[in-house]
Amino acid sequence: MVRSVRDMDIEGKKVFIRCDFNVPLDDFLNITDERRIKSAIPTIKYCLDHDCAVILASHLGRPGGIVDPKLSLAPVAKRLSRLLIPNVELSKDVIGEDTMEKAKNLKGGEVLLLENLRFEKGETRNDDDFAKKLASLADFYVNDAFGVCHRAHASVEAITKFFDEDHSAAGFLLQKEINFSRNLLKNPSRPFVAVVGGSKVSGKLQALRNLLPRVDKLLIGGGMAFTFLKAQGIDIGNSLMEEDLIDEANLVLQRARELGVKLYLPVDVVAAQACSQDSVMKFVPTQEIPKGWMGLDIGPASTRLFREALNDAQTILWNGPMGVFEIPKFSRGSTQMSHTIAEAHATTVVGGGDTADVVARSGDADDMAFISTGGGASLELIEGKELPGVKPLYNKDED
Repeated sequence: MVRSVRDMDIEGKKVFIRCDFNVPLDDFLNITDERRIKSAIPTIKYCLDHDCAVILASHLGRPGGIVDPKLSLAPVAKRLSRLLIPNVELSKDVIGEDTMEKAKNLKGGEVLLLENLRFEKGETRNDDDFAKKLASLADFYVNDAFGVCHRAHASVEAITKFFDEDHSAAGFLLQKEINFSRNLLKNPSRPFVAVVGGSKVSGKLQALRNLLPRVDKLLIGGGMAFTFLKAQGIDIGNSLMEEDLIDEANLVLQRARELGVKLYLPVDVVAAQACSQDSVMKFVPTQEIPKGWMGLDIGPASTRLFREALNDAQTILWNGPMGVFEIPKFSRGSTQMSHTIAEAHATTVVGGGDTADVVARSGDADDMAFISTGGGASLELIEGKELPGVKPLYNKDED
C-alpha cells in the first residue's frame, strides 16, 4: 500500500499537492470537462480542513518549456475558486519571485496554484534543481496526479528525493486508482472481459500480453484490430496496420487459443476512402473492404457481436475507442460500446484518456463503476509496470 496523506501530521503546515489539471479547453479557453479538477477536491479539502496552506501544481498541454498564454492555468484557478470555499490565487510563474513570495506568505486555509509546470523545461527533464525549488515551497508533498504517474517528471519523481517518508504520500485519488486497478487484476468477478481498442497495437501490446492469462474473453476493436485481421490473411485495404507487428499479433492469437481465452475481432466495419466527415462511407464485412478504402469504425454486426460477448460478463475492463470517435461519422461504434458497457450488470472499469472522453460524450459516466483519470498510467498498471511517480510513495519495507 502507498502511504496516505492521512498518515502524515500536516496540521497547520504548508502542503504541496501535485494534481492533474490537464483539462480540455475550447477555442475561448473555457474548460469543457472538469472531471479531473473535481477528482482532486477531496484531497485539497482534507488539507484545508487541517488548516494547511495549500500549494497546487499541475501541467496543461505540452508547451515545451515555453510560456504560452493559451496554456495558462488561469481557467483552472477560476474553476477551483468556484468549487472551493477559499479564493484560489494563481502565481505569475512557476519558481520565480512571484511564486516564492506568495508561497512564503501563504497562510493556513489559503490556496495558491502555480502556473503551468511545463512552462519550465526542468519539469519534463526531471531536473533535480527544479524539483528542489518546488520542494522548498512546502513542508509536505502529496501526489494526487495519477494521470502523470507514468512520467518521470520533476514534480512527480525527482521532488520525492527532497521529502522523507514522513513528509510525502499519496492523495485520495491516487490511492483509489492504484488500489482499484491492482485489485481488479488480482481478483475479478468472472467472467472477466477486456475490451481493448485504440489506433495501434504497439501501444497496447504489453497490456494484451498481461491481460491474456487473467481474462476469460478479449474483444479487440479500433485501428489496432486491422493488424490482427491482416495476421489472419484478410485483405484490409488501406486500413491502419502495423506490418512489423503481424508476427506479434499472431502470437497473441495463438496464446489466446492455448489459454482458452475467447478472442473477438470485428466482423464488419464502417469504411471510407478518407478519414473525413465529408467522405462517402459504407458498411462492409471485414473480408470485403474495397481496394483503396479503409475501416474507420466497427460496423453494426460487430456491435451486436460484441454486445452478445459482454452479456454474461461480471467484470468489464475497457481501454481504447472502437474507431475514430472524434469524427461524428465514425463514432457510432464507440458510442454503442459505451452504452452496452454502461448497461451491463457488471463491475465496469474504464481506462482514462480517449476512452473516458467517449464515455463522457455518450452520457454514460454516471453508470460506470470506475473511470480512471489517467489513460497512459492505467495502461501501464495493466501492463504490470511500476509507475515512477508511485514507487517513492511506498514504505521501504513494502518495495
